[in-house]
Amino acid sequence: MSNDDQYGGAGGYGGEVGGTGQTRTRLPDSPADPYGPSRRTPRTSRSLITVVGVVVLLIAAIAFANSAPETPSDPASDKPPTDSSTAATGTNPVTGKSAAIPKGFAHDEQGAQSAAANYAVALGSDGMFKKNTRHALVDGIYAPDVAARTKGPQDEAYSTAFLARLGLDANGNAPQGSTFVTRAVPIGTRVDSFSPTTAKVAVWYTGLIGMSGPTSTDPVRTLWKTWTFEMSWIGDDWKVVDDTQQDGPAPVPGDVPVSTSDDMSKAIKEFGGFTYAR
Repeated sequence: MSNDDQYGGAGGYGGEVGGTGQTRTRLPDSPADPYGPSRRTPRTSRSLITVVGVVVLLIAAIAFANSAPETPSDPASDKPPTDSSTAATGTNPVTGKSAAIPKGFAHDEQGAQSAAANYAVALGSDGMFKKNTRHALVDGIYAPDVAARTKGPQDEAYSTAFLARLGLDANGNAPQGSTFVTRAVPIGTRVDSFSPTTAKVAVWYTGLIGMSGPTSTDPVRTLWKTWTFEMSWIGDDWKVVDDTQQDGPAPVPGDVPVSTSDDMSKAIKEFGGFTYAR
């Protein structure tokens, strides 16, 4: 997988690098935009909307508490995913870690989904911007032959010029007083195909990319993508043999005020990541 494949050719999950800021664009109302009319809700009705939202959540919670146990889905089924087939199961996703990469995923459909989600997190981390940790990640995630032919082209792609576009030095380090932010946060997974030896799993995720610091011209921004992994069962774990990305699905941006650079840097340092399970 080339750097352009992972980061959309622009450095950072397909977003532009080195911009001078962001402009919020109000989406036009149109019949094709299901979110358009809702953004015209008068401010005076927000209290009513809040009450209705609480009631809806309460009803959903009651329904969940009274629901019957889920029936395990058939891995061989070609039916679209349902609530029960994508809900959390409580099953421990892995048995250990190696070089900060979860390992020991179950040899079943759930294990393949957990592997894909955790691999997206690892490949979307700042470790990919430093040669030694990038090689360790690639060796731990990809099939041996794929890893061997991937590292060279990736080293060329993560060039000094490319890193400089992100505000990093030649070793992938952020300037003094700044924090480089890059994270992939899975929202859910979808099994496109599965057999005991191969699996194709799509991971829908939101990401963070940018530089948080007082002199940054590339502020941290969000993105939405779907990362599809083709994996094989090799040895005792799932290994990636190919992967692709595409934009979206993306929701309408909310109206939450943008945080300061200090708040963003502090949050990145204080809030750790997760090991993901189906």
